Order: sequence, then C-alpha cells, then structure tokens
Amino acid sequence: MSTPRSAIVTGANRGIGRAIAERLVADGHRVASIHRSGTLPDGVFSAIGDVTDTESVDAAFTLIEAEQGPTEIVVANAGITRDQLLMRMSDDEFEAVLNTNLGGAFRVARRAVKSMIRARHGRIVLVSSVVGLYGGPGQVNYSASKAGLVGMARSITRELGSRNITANVVAPGFITTDMTNALPEAQQEAYKAAIPAARFGAAEDVAAAISFLSSDDAGYISGAVVPVDGGLGMGH
Repeated sequence: MSTPRSAIVTGANRGIGRAIAERLVADGHRVASIHRSGTLPDGVFSAIGDVTDTESVDAAFTLIEAEQGPTEIVVANAGITRDQLLMRMSDDEFEAVLNTNLGGAFRVARRAVKSMIRARHGRIVLVSSVVGLYGGPGQVNYSASKAGLVGMARSITRELGSRNITANVVAPGFITTDMTNALPEAQQEAYKAAIPAARFGAAEDVAAAISFLSSDDAGYISGAVVPVDGGLGMGH
C-alpha cells in the first residue's frame, strides 16, 4: 500500500486522465486536476487552467497546494491532436500540438519539482503514446511531441534522481475511448489485427501502470518507458 500523497493529474475531466484520477483516489491519494473545462470524478479537486500558459499553470498549482499540500505526484496527461499529412500540415497545427503536449508537460513538471526538491520525494509520470516511438501517418506533430517526453523524463532523471524524484513515461496504445469507438468497424478490426493481444486496452489499464509508478514501490524505477499497448509497440 502506497503512502497517501498529494497528486495532480492534468486533464482528468475525460478519457484516460479521468481513469488515472479515479485510480489515484482509490489508492488513497489527495488528487486534483488542472483542466480547461468539464466535470471531474468524485473526490478530485478542480483547478481550471491551461497548460500552454505558465501563469495559468502556476496559479492552478498555488490553488491546489493551498487545498491539499505540496505536490508529491504529478501526471502530465493533457494532450491534443491536429492530425494532418506532412505536406499539408500548417505551422499552427505543428506548434499547437508541441506547445500543449510537450510544452505543457514541461511547464507542469517545472512547477511540480519546486515542492518535490524540498521534500526530497517526487513522482513524475508523463503520458506519451505508442505513436511516439512507433510513428503514425498524419501524426508528425503528435508523434514528435510524444517522443519528446522520453528525452524530458530521462533528463529529469539525471538532474533530480539523487533527490529521490523519479520521472517515467507511460506509452498507451489503442485504448477504448470515444475516439476509438467512433472508428468504422473495419478500421477497428484492422488495428486489432496488428495488436498481439488482439484487443484494445481500457483506460483502467493505463491507470494501473501509473498507480504503480506513483507508488513507494517504484522508487528505483526512473527514466523508463512503460508500454501499455497489448504488445503493439513494445516500448520501441
């Protein structure tokens, strides 16, 4: 059983982020979300904020830490897609995805480590994607942003590992969400055929991996990429 700690999940209003927050609440942690809109699971404190804006992130952290104490666990989950073929991708489509997915994780991690360094304890988990290392057509922006999280986590590990702060990456594959449910049946079957487990995962599968990486038991794991993809990318 993990020590109850103060946790922040970005984008806990829906999908994988929501499942992560629910799991951390079930694990006994004090959990808050930084999100732009929407409702949250029971027991999750709400701070409206925008991860692309430093002042907004700092204000959200200040509000959350006044409510539940210094941050000990942070899960950078908030992300967007702007899929487009390379030749047609605009600067705005590229920069918006990098600024949210990679820049957002940077702003959140930078603010979180202030209290972690003082406490000499911290767990940073960055939510990437199988596409980050596997690639995906029409996703030059998204895959670049998600691959960048690996370098970020490993650099944080080398910088702050001696302070008992870990930084890891979880790379989900095809997870059952509103987005995958909307795909045509034939396309869903084609994707499943490429997955050794022959099925899509559940958001709870991702949350379980993050639960472990956030726990006391994972103190000697840092800079790792943990695939939760049924064997599709296997972390490569």
